[in-house]
Amino acid sequence: MSKSSQLNLVRYVPGLLTFLSNKLAAGASQCYRKHFGIGVVEWRMLSMLSVENDITANRICQVIGLDKSAVSRSLQALEAARHVTSKADSRDARRNTVSLTPSGRALHDRVLKVALERERRLLSGLSPEEVDTLIKLLGRMHAQVAHVNEYDPAKDA
Repeated sequence: MSKSSQLNLVRYVPGLLTFLSNKLAAGASQCYRKHFGIGVVEWRMLSMLSVENDITANRICQVIGLDKSAVSRSLQALEAARHVTSKADSRDARRNTVSLTPSGRALHDRVLKVALERERRLLSGLSPEEVDTLIKLLGRMHAQVAHVNEYDPAKDA
């Protein structure tokens, strides 16, 4: 097998990002389940709703990039635990909006302390300037996602 027919996994950026994300998510899920009874997907819902409350599941999917079924399952679990509540959207009764309850806000605030400590540990090997550069680069890469996802190899044939 020639070198050009295989990925260089130490330089393939999508792989590096995925491997890092998978490991961080697995560790977060394990920690959050043990200490708070929720997984990382539920944490993402709580953190999104703390920033932008009274929104639709579709909006959560747009921002976080999760599929609708994962968001729906997580919101159902959070609603069953009374951490979120849903109601008909005042602008469109066919849609529901989701909001944090006081219990959900309290849970968010407890998990946030742990999430921020995990982030601090992750970034502890970088200088403040490197962290700023990383955030800028990740933002620029994020802005390219739609362009990447519209690529169709059949059109290049």
